[in-house]
Amino acid sequence: MATLRDIRRHIRAIRNIEQITRAMQMVAAAKMRRAQARVAAGRPYAIAMEEMVADVAKIGKEYHHPFLVPREEGPGVLILVTSDRGLAGSLNVNTLRAAHSYMLRNFGPRYQVVVLGRKGLEFSRRMQLQVLHHRVGISDQVGPEELRPSMEAAVSAFLEGGAREVVLAYPRFRNLLSQVPTVKVLVPVPPRGEAEGPHTEGDYIYEPDARAVLERLMPAYVEAEMLHAVRELQASFYSAQMVAMRNASSAAGDVIRELSLTANKVRQAGITRELMEIIGGAEALQAARR
Repeated sequence: MATLRDIRRHIRAIRNIEQITRAMQMVAAAKMRRAQARVAAGRPYAIAMEEMVADVAKIGKEYHHPFLVPREEGPGVLILVTSDRGLAGSLNVNTLRAAHSYMLRNFGPRYQVVVLGRKGLEFSRRMQLQVLHHRVGISDQVGPEELRPSMEAAVSAFLEGGAREVVLAYPRFRNLLSQVPTVKVLVPVPPRGEAEGPHTEGDYIYEPDARAVLERLMPAYVEAEMLHAVRELQASFYSAQMVAMRNASSAAGDVIRELSLTANKVRQAGITRELMEIIGGAEALQAARR
């Protein structure tokens, strides 16, 4: 059985851990609010960009950009968006599982990846995937220029490497307790279905011409989708981390209470034992005097 000194040392260690988890919870809560604001501000632009590009894919006939033409053969390219750090519950595991399952079903085990985040890079190396480009240490104030090399690597794999699809995988922020693993095809651009809402009838009028407009629009679309995915990841990560640290703090408090009860029992048992020894010694002395 552990001694009273060992139990008290264990309580001090867990109390120190509890202080760390509470501090991490507070930091994650502050960062989560800012990340949520960035996601809320960027979602209307991302949705409008998706709708416009999907409409162009459906009704544009003046110029068939490579991003608008489906392909029958070729490898798959996965843009994998994960966090650099852990301590966020199952956030990264769920995203990696959903992305890997999709790519296995459609392309087999040897697909190519463009990785944003250390957790995704570790997974790709563990699975021996071909990493076209990787970026770790993305700042909270991420901008398009920070993601441009990754976007160019994915676009180059599609235009020059003969890839069949470019797929984006990331955790979408729904609320504090729910982050949804999302896997969607970026390129070739899937046209909008009739059930997804009305679209403009007829063709767009391009100025100066369809080729010039679409060659600027399509890379900007991929870049905007990647930026939005990173912001969704940041909001999801900080919310998941806040919940995980809150649960860890609660669990540490429970363990401290249990250990405190055990320490009290051990201390009382020690006091009882010492009293019995004193009483036994006193009775022995009295017996010897008789």
